[in-house]
Amino acid sequence: MPRNAGDRRVALVTLGCARNEVDSEELAGRLAGDGWELVDAADDADVVLVNTCGFVEQAKKDSVDTLLTASDSGAKVVAAGCMAERYGAELATALPEADAVLGFDDYAQISDRLNRVLAGEELSAHTPVDRRTLLPITPVERSSHAVAIPGHADLPEGVSPASGPRVLRRRLEGGPVAPLKLASGCDRRCAFCAIPSFRGAFVSRRPTEILEEARWLASQGVREVVLVSENSSSYGKDLGDPRLLETLLPELAAVPGIVRVRVSYLQPAETRPSLIKVIATTPGVVPYFDLSFQHSSEPVLRRMRRFGSTERFLELLAAARELAPEAGVRSNFIVGFPGETKADVAELARFLTEARLDAVGVFGYSDEDGTEAATLPGKIRRDTIDRRYDRISRLAEELTAQRAEERHGQVVEVLVESVDSDSAEGRAEHQAPEVDGSVTLRGDCPVLGRLAVGDLVRARVTGSLGVDLDAEVLGVVDRVGVDPAVLDRGPNRVPAPAGSGG
Repeated sequence: MPRNAGDRRVALVTLGCARNEVDSEELAGRLAGDGWELVDAADDADVVLVNTCGFVEQAKKDSVDTLLTASDSGAKVVAAGCMAERYGAELATALPEADAVLGFDDYAQISDRLNRVLAGEELSAHTPVDRRTLLPITPVERSSHAVAIPGHADLPEGVSPASGPRVLRRRLEGGPVAPLKLASGCDRRCAFCAIPSFRGAFVSRRPTEILEEARWLASQGVREVVLVSENSSSYGKDLGDPRLLETLLPELAAVPGIVRVRVSYLQPAETRPSLIKVIATTPGVVPYFDLSFQHSSEPVLRRMRRFGSTERFLELLAAARELAPEAGVRSNFIVGFPGETKADVAELARFLTEARLDAVGVFGYSDEDGTEAATLPGKIRRDTIDRRYDRISRLAEELTAQRAEERHGQVVEVLVESVDSDSAEGRAEHQAPEVDGSVTLRGDCPVLGRLAVGDLVRARVTGSLGVDLDAEVLGVVDRVGVDPAVLDRGPNRVPAPAGSGG
């Protein structure tokens, strides 16, 4: 198709976590608002903007590989995101295939930056700084300081469309599920983690902004919002109310069109009983606990600059399951941290065996630039780390499969994400997007043939393979585009709106 002289096409590639997805959609919103056409393929683009991940060594390698592949398309290639923010000019020097390396401070002028790249101008890569130094140490003093924070932007007055919420975001993927950013940054000082240095100090978004964006997402067909941040359990502390999440969750669950709210990235040391109660018992909020345990041996946790132990973590899980017996729980663990002993690994195995987690991520320790752990004595040999990783990974796989088997016969609520001729697929409440498995819906039930993406259904689990479940549909709880008052909403669901007759 012929191109007009003023046409500018950009392809966005997102790597890493759901937080990066939100950041990419902010970039897409800014670019679309300035007339850029968003395209899917690098071969169709004038500029490929890669939102990189800089969390661990493999993520950094994937980011570099993606940038190199993009350069083969003939388009201009621009690196943004965490790896670009973290390494700046160092990345630009090591990767001449990238036409520019941009930091978070460039996001507000992203269209100008890409215009200049497209015009052949050479941009200076930014000089990385410890972004924690850009905001006051005291959290409640941060709201009055202007610092670029990806995923927190709203359109200024007068720029928004005549109708609709003022949300600076453009969805890049369809489907009934979307991440919604609660906050950015982190105030914790975990010895193994570099994220606070390039993401900055913890900053909450205001509830009004979050609710506005949730309503906008609902208008885009989203049925489940997944609240993301570096540490969701800290939400509100810089706004003067460390329990603000407990009041926000019911408000989010009440947004018309949203049938599920999911919280991710909870710190065990900050997960209060009152927050557990809200997550476990609020209609419309899924009883799902994404808890960052990292290990369970107390000596290892202390060296990591974290808190807890096997017994304390088991008590936390017991408190959640007392309120919601079938609550979903996932966590991540690091093996091979400096100073870890065989006894520490055995303690972790004991915790995993008793915890009955639904999903487990296991990582072998590696030194990260600028972290305290990189300087610690007692480094574990790589072959020993690999053996421990294999052992704990196999154990986790076995235990999570057993946990899935425990759900045989249970009735679960499934959000439908795809529909085929004789089946449908979605996720139960204990399954977060992409990481925790899925549910395949089968059976001769007439309802099955009428399901649509975004429907919320009740189903009985009939089998499992690993963490994935098979289930037969029993009925529809909430159908897309249908007044929920006419449907059987089942137990523990949001009541029909007042005056609707439900």
